[in-house]
Amino acid sequence: MKALRTLLIFLLLFVAAAVGATAWWLNRPLALAADSVEVSVEPGTAPRDIAQAWVQAGVRAPAFALYQWFRWSGQSRKIRAGSYEIGPGTTPTTLLNKMVRGDETLSTVRLIEGWTFRQFRAELAKADALKPTTAALSDEELMAALGAPGVSPEGRFHPDTYAYSKGSSDIAVLKRAYHAMQKRIDAVWLERAADTPLRNADDALVLASIVEKETGVPADRGRVAGVFVNRLRIGMPLQTDPTVIYGLGAAFDGNLRKRDLLADTPYNTYTRNGLPPTPIAMPGNAALLAAVRPDTTKALYFVARGDGSSEFSETLADHNRAVTLYQRGGQRSKQGKGE
Repeated sequence: MKALRTLLIFLLLFVAAAVGATAWWLNRPLALAADSVEVSVEPGTAPRDIAQAWVQAGVRAPAFALYQWFRWSGQSRKIRAGSYEIGPGTTPTTLLNKMVRGDETLSTVRLIEGWTFRQFRAELAKADALKPTTAALSDEELMAALGAPGVSPEGRFHPDTYAYSKGSSDIAVLKRAYHAMQKRIDAVWLERAADTPLRNADDALVLASIVEKETGVPADRGRVAGVFVNRLRIGMPLQTDPTVIYGLGAAFDGNLRKRDLLADTPYNTYTRNGLPPTPIAMPGNAALLAAVRPDTTKALYFVARGDGSSEFSETLADHNRAVTLYQRGGQRSKQGKGE
């Protein structure tokens, strides 16, 4: 009986020591091979493989011990897929909690108002840790993959800053940006002025893209839109250089020449009335709203002052004087000469 009691006491002491050692280990900072260690957990990855991935990435601990902790915690099946980064001070407990919460390490990519789709794709291609799954797709194939076959991609993506998990695919960001723009267009169209000459939300998107490219300072945005709306109402050509430049594509060398303005293309708003067939850039929220609710103005012309702002005129004579005043260096006016 005495021997049994001694054995029982020994076992209890052993269990207590094991529990204490385990508790100490679970709350002791893990040794790391670098200042930060990153692991990407794919959907369906087994807890044993997750533990092994951390060790291979630089966590200096037995993979078996990590695995057993994940398993006996009862939370191994709650670990979420994602990209995770840990640094000094991370314990086995905080490591598991981070993965269970889905506290991922996110990267961001910023899409700027006024960018073309070509610039958008170039930015995605160089974004940190974003899988280029669409790199081999043409614009047409990419739009089909987004569920919009036959739709021009230009202007169809909302400029914003998008956060994503490291290792995510670029098409995931594209989908978010595309749906964000669709939602925004629909919302803005409901706010349109009752007397707008725009036929539909697509027209609003096209005009907004022109306003985005033609506005140097935010204060002018509503009046710039008002000038274009006035021209649309009376059937006057928009005569806006950015559409011509867009139509030139890669052939544009930074210098817009008279022959470019005379060469008829679908995007030449000097030779054709009305809006061009597609947007010419990604407009931001302010440009979208200005397109559907422009400032009330009688102006039909505007010219760049050289400081980002514009001089607005109601008559061609006043506009020509403004061109002489502000464009003496031979630069083209932002609105042409109205001829």
